[in-house]
Amino acid sequence: MAENDAPPPQPPTPEPTRSTVRSLLRLWTYARPIRWYMTAAIIAALLASGAVLVVPLVLGRIVDGPIGHHDSAALWPLVGLLLLLGLAEAGLFGLRRVLVARPLARVEAAMRRDLYAKLQRLPVAFHDRWPSGQLLSRATSDMYTLRLFLAFPLVFLIVNSLMFLGGSVLMLALDWRLGLITLVPAIPLVLICTRFETGYSAAARTAQDQNGDLATVLEESVLGIRILKSFGRQRTMARHFREQADLLRTTEIRKSFMLADLWAVIVGLPELALGAALATGAVLVAHDELSVGTLVAFLSTALALRWPVESLGWLLAYSNEASTAADRFFDVMDTPEEPEPTAAAHRTDGDGIRLRDVRFRYPDAPADSPDLLRGIDLHIRRGETMALVGATGSGKTTLTALLPRLYDTTGGTITLGGQDIARLPLSRLRELVAVAFEDPTLFSATVRENVLMGAPEAGPAALERALATAQAGFVHQLPQGLDTEVGEQGQSLSGGQRQRLALARAVVGDPEFLVLDDPLSALDVHTEALVEQALREVLAGTTALVVAHRPSTVLLADRVAVLAEGRILAVGTHQELLDGCPAYRELMSGESGLDDLEKNVLERSSAR
Repeated sequence: MAENDAPPPQPPTPEPTRSTVRSLLRLWTYARPIRWYMTAAIIAALLASGAVLVVPLVLGRIVDGPIGHHDSAALWPLVGLLLLLGLAEAGLFGLRRVLVARPLARVEAAMRRDLYAKLQRLPVAFHDRWPSGQLLSRATSDMYTLRLFLAFPLVFLIVNSLMFLGGSVLMLALDWRLGLITLVPAIPLVLICTRFETGYSAAARTAQDQNGDLATVLEESVLGIRILKSFGRQRTMARHFREQADLLRTTEIRKSFMLADLWAVIVGLPELALGAALATGAVLVAHDELSVGTLVAFLSTALALRWPVESLGWLLAYSNEASTAADRFFDVMDTPEEPEPTAAAHRTDGDGIRLRDVRFRYPDAPADSPDLLRGIDLHIRRGETMALVGATGSGKTTLTALLPRLYDTTGGTITLGGQDIARLPLSRLRELVAVAFEDPTLFSATVRENVLMGAPEAGPAALERALATAQAGFVHQLPQGLDTEVGEQGQSLSGGQRQRLALARAVVGDPEFLVLDDPLSALDVHTEALVEQALREVLAGTTALVVAHRPSTVLLADRVAVLAEGRILAVGTHQELLDGCPAYRELMSGESGLDDLEKNVLERSSAR
């Protein structure tokens, strides 16, 4: 992030006008490879539901037949048929689970893999805007929600709908009068469910976003635990976490109330209709207009349809959860990636690094704010090392981030070795340019893996040379040497050790172009001198831009560029700028807070 950046805003929330069905249909891309498994699972569930609907007919036959005629011999085959129907139902529902379990695990893995790959391809500006907790929740809880939807709610939305349709036809066939009485609640239920879907979708999206915010707070608390403990701010962060958790709890309770209201209607209206049908059926039986067995079959069918009707609320609620999870997933997947060149790179000028009229502003900057970088013109000759100095907030870090295209320029051109970086494939560009940032980032991996991230093909000799250049011999004293896990963010190492490993990672591949953002800031004076001595050999074989704050780092460079208010104020040797640039003298003077040792270095360099 830039030195003068404001905290990143929350990711955008989608427009309230949306379609649950349209959001869920976008999952077809991932569900298509397992469509035959899903079809088989739906068929198995339909057959199981069909077995459930056959049971009332068998019961009616038992009542009107063996029981009505006191024929026990005819009873046992029908009882055996009921047992077979029960076993078939249980077996088919079990088969449904077996059919989809493994394929849906592959779908979840594929979606999570694609999401992670997408995050790697998205520009740094995207990651500046999105809190990490929001991305984490999309890759974990949202993926689980989508897998569960495909495994259960999707199947039973189809199966239960067809079962309700089949049961309704059966009830009307048994007695149209009782059937109409029982089906009357369907009309208000459709209207109520439509209204429920609109409100619940918004609440579900809010809850998922709040869950992402909560994950962000938790992640920041864990990563910043040393700071929190050092300043005694555990209670402050705990209060912040509690506030976020309370917001999520309030939203979840509101969702529960909405679902409870729907469930009361879904359960209550059919029960009233069933009671009315039972009373009417009893009257019809009393007047010999309906047999007892038919009434039993009708009531058994109506009771068998309780599950499809009562499950409607839960299925609708989960479908809305899944649709908002799908929206959140595709919010990321639909984000434009870093643009790749449309034409082959070609040489436009001499070797080295050249910036022509380069301008830059962050995408989220206010429209009326000035550019952070305004017309940068700079030429670093091939094999030359140039130091970049400037006050805090002048744009030094931002400028270094433009060379590997972590950000794209707002205007102007940058060429490396005569090639326009806008026309270079990003993979090739980042092979040419190696970067070491002031704030070193290490991963939960071994020392070897962290350093070789800069050049995976580098051999043991190159690895040892890079460690020697960065004065990182301490790694051989670690418990497992180069195979020691450094822990999350490299917290098991000191700041200077992390910085040295980051420097080794930058130089291990002998890059053609090297960008170092104040790479020695965390080192003690003795180690800094050793690193500088070894680094001179590396810099002699590359073209480098080095952000410097100390005179000792400046002395590594052949020339120095002074950056002020987004422009290059002056370029020259260290001595030339001391003699002719007041701003540079101020930066290098005691007024900037240099200690006595650095003043002595400055005085000795000036005397030379």
